[in-house]
Amino acid sequence: MRTSFLFTSESVSEGHPDKVSDQISDAIVDLMLAKDAEARVACETMTTTQRVILSGEIRCAPMYDANNTDWAVNGGWAPGAKEEIERAVRQTVRDIGYEQDGFHWKTLTFENHLHGQSSEIAQGVDASGNKDEGAGDQGIMFGFACDETPDLMPATLDYSHKILEQLAADRKSGTAPFLEPDAKSQVTLRYENGKPVACTAVVVSTQHGKGYHEGEKEAELKSYVKKVVGDIMPEGWLTDDTEWHINPTGAFEIGGPDGDAGLTGRKIIVDTYGGAAPHGGGAFSGKDPTKVDRSAAYITRYLAKNIVAAGLAKRCTIQLSYAIGVSKPLSLYVDTHGTSADGVNDEALEDAIRGIEKLGGLTPRGIRMHLGLNKPIYRQSAAYGHFGRQADGEHFPWERTDLVDDLKAALN
Repeated sequence: MRTSFLFTSESVSEGHPDKVSDQISDAIVDLMLAKDAEARVACETMTTTQRVILSGEIRCAPMYDANNTDWAVNGGWAPGAKEEIERAVRQTVRDIGYEQDGFHWKTLTFENHLHGQSSEIAQGVDASGNKDEGAGDQGIMFGFACDETPDLMPATLDYSHKILEQLAADRKSGTAPFLEPDAKSQVTLRYENGKPVACTAVVVSTQHGKGYHEGEKEAELKSYVKKVVGDIMPEGWLTDDTEWHINPTGAFEIGGPDGDAGLTGRKIIVDTYGGAAPHGGGAFSGKDPTKVDRSAAYITRYLAKNIVAAGLAKRCTIQLSYAIGVSKPLSLYVDTHGTSADGVNDEALEDAIRGIEKLGGLTPRGIRMHLGLNKPIYRQSAAYGHFGRQADGEHFPWERTDLVDDLKAALN
């Protein structure tokens, strides 16, 4: 394993068209889970110039029932349900900050093509008789943690996220009124002896108000971005040798879904570990927690983070795999990349995880019950990364470090 190298990760803001789609999809997940904790949702969103389109499959009895004859006139929708969905979509776009000619929360055209969940998928996932609730699909899911930052995340991604979070906060507060919602960041760090020690390059492209690509206005924007980055990076990491690229293409006035179409689930590396760890390929947003693409990725992050937080390893990757309709995971894999503490090995960590009863055998239901995932907590996760966030009440429960003592006890 190399110990000295350059590594790069990127992030995108809440106003990036793909992230707009992710947040809308998760707003629909939250809406339905708030009405029915056992709702099934697979909501895909497309955004483009002045248009939002929803498609996918749902099961949420208070909102949709194709067999309800009283609702047949509405195509199976409960009275007011379609309007409630549209309000959630428009409110999400408004909260992000889009009030532009090419994409405006109030005047955009909205289409809803959601429909009932397939009965064949339902029979594989639902519990019945002696059958436990099965996984919502087959797949592999990875979790990761490392000790590069206090958030136990890869530093390149952690700082990329934080730059854009600050830009958004300043835009919304009025501190930086020349900013518009769409933005991207990219951070390159130099590693020595496996630890990040310096920032060699920063790329920030941010949508801006009219004229902020030339003259004094451009200088103001670039000075502002450099100050934000300087406040976020650890002291001494930015040097005279750091390479800066701020809006390198020039004008960036046309952005968001008006500049590029957006789709749910196209920023899976931004959502996870910035390329520093494997990815199983499944996106998170728009999916209820019976979909192991989401819930198993959350539990593997939780497990990896607790292993690192416990001092059992400096770096940890965990994989789980599932078959559709089957509750028990097919495999559990732990790799601490040669960084485990004295007397700890990867096989022992696997056995320890299997032996912790409160994890429920890492079945879909066990995961959801332990982390409390059947709640409307997802829209907040759909921008600036699902991981490395602060556990706050019911939100981001997979970031808790409350399994440390259980892991240590299971190893003894």
